[in-house]
Amino acid sequence: MNKKQKKQLRFIIIICAIIIVVEILYVSYCVFYRGKKSIYFEGINAVETSGDSFVCVGSNNDNDNHYEKAKISMFNNKREKTFEKLYNVGYNSAFFGVLTDGDDSVAVGSYEKTEDDNKNLVRKALIVKYDKEGNVLFENDFGVLDNSKFTSIIKYDSDYYVTGQSIYKNTRVGDKDGGAILAKYDKDGNLLWNITYGSSKSAIFNDLIIVGDYIYAVGTDENYIGVIVKFDMDGNYIDYNDYKTTDSIGFSGIVNINNYIYVSGAVKSGYPDTDAIIVKYNLKCRYIDQVIYSGKGVERFNKLIVDDQNNLVVIGTMGIVKKSSKNNYGEYNYDGIIGKYNTRLKNIDLVTYGTERDDYFNDVINFGGNYLVVGYSSYEDGSYMSKFIKYSKALKVLEVG
Repeated sequence: MNKKQKKQLRFIIIICAIIIVVEILYVSYCVFYRGKKSIYFEGINAVETSGDSFVCVGSNNDNDNHYEKAKISMFNNKREKTFEKLYNVGYNSAFFGVLTDGDDSVAVGSYEKTEDDNKNLVRKALIVKYDKEGNVLFENDFGVLDNSKFTSIIKYDSDYYVTGQSIYKNTRVGDKDGGAILAKYDKDGNLLWNITYGSSKSAIFNDLIIVGDYIYAVGTDENYIGVIVKFDMDGNYIDYNDYKTTDSIGFSGIVNINNYIYVSGAVKSGYPDTDAIIVKYNLKCRYIDQVIYSGKGVERFNKLIVDDQNNLVVIGTMGIVKKSSKNNYGEYNYDGIIGKYNTRLKNIDLVTYGTERDDYFNDVINFGGNYLVVGYSSYEDGSYMSKFIKYSKALKVLEVG
């Protein structure tokens, strides 16, 4: 073999080696990144009754691109699924709240509408109305600043009132048109009015109720300040109260019993721990009383309802520091919480639920003479699955699915 042939052979060997290395790197990339993206997620964020059936909303990533997709599902009284629809418009999306209106359902949440939204990780608020077969009757989006979402929805007369948030994605100074959102839509999805409240960097309304001729919305403003804000039916500000040192979510649930307002959330108890809390206000947003549930880590009450005996039923999550953890930050095992309190905020009962690696309780309804709790659980393989748990009035687990 002459020198020229030897050089050609060395060149071919080098090229082959490069190709092999590239193939190895490509396969490694696919295994790591595609494998990482393929971890399954499915969660339920909200549930609502509809006669003898119920509807729930959330999201999953069960698609080829592993995008998070908003999902709505209807179940009969035997918890058999009658329809399920993914919202396949745009890129990532999720539903956070739902109501039933006769045979129809209206879901609210957020989505990445365009490719630029997806690249920049910003979302628009979203409202979608479905008929009983899962067909879309209307769909509209909303935004004021960079990042927007709707968090809850209720019906009053024939109109829909929604809460949410529209804030800057990054810290900015300037106009203050964003913040917590309160908006009104008619039954055909037309936006009638909207108002904003609080900081354009962090304020959010998580839930609302209507008592008499007034709207009460709860959430957080900034610097860990929970808020309850009162508006008239045209969205004009009437009154408010704040609660210092809540967690970053603030108040997330609200109900009315005998003209008193009860709100749920969490309060700081020492960094990074929190205690779950229920606070009682009068109709003028004046503080009346509170009750705190203190565990051994991060506790919060996410939602609360009123049962047929005028008791408060509250659900949430508690995080306990892992035994192997060397610090108290980000190293928790999470269990679900369900509790019952009377109108004087005296505890009747409270139990925890923790069968998987983590269990999260997001919403609860009265259903079939029992309490139906929804949320999701995480498992050792890293996947997340939605979960239904039926509790008796004595807070005993009757069924899990």
